[in-house]
Amino acid sequence: MKKLLFQLDTDPYPSVFDTVVAYDGGADHVIGFADCKPDTISPLVEGAIFTRAEKDKKNSALFIGGSDINLGESILDSVRNIFFGKFQVSVMLDSNGCNTTASAAVVSMLSSGSLSGKKAVILAGTGPVGTRAAIMMAKEGAEVTISSRSHERSAGVCKHIKAKFGVVVQPSEAKSNEDRAKLIENANIILATGAAGIQLLSPEDWQNNPNIEIITDANTVPPLGIGGVEMSDKGNERHGKIIWGALGFGGLKLSLQRLCIERLFDSNDQVLDVDEIFKIAKGMM
Repeated sequence: MKKLLFQLDTDPYPSVFDTVVAYDGGADHVIGFADCKPDTISPLVEGAIFTRAEKDKKNSALFIGGSDINLGESILDSVRNIFFGKFQVSVMLDSNGCNTTASAAVVSMLSSGSLSGKKAVILAGTGPVGTRAAIMMAKEGAEVTISSRSHERSAGVCKHIKAKFGVVVQPSEAKSNEDRAKLIENANIILATGAAGIQLLSPEDWQNNPNIEIITDANTVPPLGIGGVEMSDKGNERHGKIIWGALGFGGLKLSLQRLCIERLFDSNDQVLDVDEIFKIAKGMM
C-alpha cells in the first residue's frame, strides 16, 4: 500500500523543500495543499482518516508546514479536534522548519556540553526557530532570554510559551548591536535566529567575553547573524568558545526531518511537535 503524505501548508505555495525531504523520508506520494487555515482543512483531514481500514491508516499521514507558526499551531489543534477514536492518522508540525531546525541546533549544543543552569540568550528569537529552541533549552534547564527589537513582541512570545508549553522564558528588548552586546555580557550560550542577512553581533562583541561557552548561528545568508562565525563551523573552538554554524548542524536537521517523516508511517496515532521531535533528535545523537 502506498505511503501518502498530505502537506497542509499555510503559504500560497506548498514548500518545495518540505516536499523533497518528504520523498527522501520515504513517502511514496506527497500531495500539497496551499493557503490552509484551521477552518478550511476539515475535508482534507476527513479524507485522510475515513478512506482506509484501521490496519492501513498508518500509511496516510499529515505534515503541517508554511512560514506562520501561529497558524500552524492552530491547524494542528484543529486537526486533533477532528480526530476521534480509531479515526486518526499521524501528524507532524514543522512550520518554517521550526522543530527540526531548533532540535538540530540545540542537540548540537548539547553535544558540546550541558545546558542546565546556563544563561542562554536567543538573539532575534521571536520567530518559529527561536521560540522552539527557547522551549527546548528551558526544558534542558537553561535560563533563557529571548531578545527582539520590540519588548512587546518579545514579551508576547514569552507569554505564549508559558501558557502553551509551561516553561518560563524571559523577554528582552535589544534594538541595536550595542544593546545586544550588553545583553550577552553575562551569557554562557548564544543562539542567533534572526532574519537572513542581518548581523546582530560583531566579532568584538563576543570574542573576549570570558563567560560565553557556546555560540550557534542559524543564518545561512551573509552577513551571518554573528560576525566571526562561519556557516561550516561544526563544534569548532574559536577564542575559547565552541562555535556552530548553520551548515554545521544543517545535515542533522535534514536527517532529522527525514527520520520524522519515516516515523509517521510506523503507526496512525503519532503527533510530532516540539517535544516529540526534540526527543527523536536527542536519540540520533
